[in-house]
Amino acid sequence: MNTQPATRPAFQDRHILVTGAASGIGAAVARQLLAQGARVSAVDLDETGLQRLHAQAPHRAASSRLEDASGHLWTARLDVRDSAQVEQVVAKAQAALGPLDGLASVAGILEMGEVVDLDDAQWQHCFDVNATGVFHVCRAVARRLRERRAGAIVTVSSNAAATPRAGMAAYAASKAAVTQFSRCLGLELAPYGIRVNIVSPGSTDTAMQQAMWAQGSSRAAVIQGDPSRWRLGIPLDKIATPEEIAAAVLFLLSDQASHITLHDLRVDGGATLDQG
Repeated sequence: MNTQPATRPAFQDRHILVTGAASGIGAAVARQLLAQGARVSAVDLDETGLQRLHAQAPHRAASSRLEDASGHLWTARLDVRDSAQVEQVVAKAQAALGPLDGLASVAGILEMGEVVDLDDAQWQHCFDVNATGVFHVCRAVARRLRERRAGAIVTVSSNAAATPRAGMAAYAASKAAVTQFSRCLGLELAPYGIRVNIVSPGSTDTAMQQAMWAQGSSRAAVIQGDPSRWRLGIPLDKIATPEEIAAAVLFLLSDQASHITLHDLRVDGGATLDQG
């Protein structure tokens, strides 16, 4: 007879806000959190993707409308570039599912092009979403976590934040800003018992990556690397799945990482030789 006590799900009844939750890594984070007992507030600009997440979620109720709490999941449209909207949505999330215990800041966009060809709008768009948007969301959540003197924040950056990539200056610079911002935030929140960490993925099989392939690259080319562009291949010989990146996010949010803060966890199959 098995006398071992039942294992408590890792995130049982913890409330985590996930940005960029409509697809890719963000959706994978939301699904894995729900599977481990969390209450999840999933936000994104893509309402169709959020409705799909809502329909697939466990513990769902009959309603699939945005901003309806359905069991352990609450969804809402959010433009992270709008600081007032961020504050409103975070407040609504807490009203729907209770005080926040953590944040997975995943929302991000890609603008490609060599510096001499980038226009002002591309550069600004990258920073508005990838850097300023992260600031808006982290600030709103950190204010609430600080009041409770507990919690964890994980921001999703990129291995491009530390390794130069031709044709990706706007993206890489915006992600470098995210990485250093997160470390500074972690220093400020450490006295309150709040941890802040970074996950830096490499090439991952998402819509963003597939858009790059549509511009002349390919899965095989990414794995093999391109010496003419000063880009190494991937030693593990595969592209990451969103679920693999999400697992790293969950680890840093969890109690298993209770003595880890300010850490940048690179998840890229060895593509940058773990240097940066």
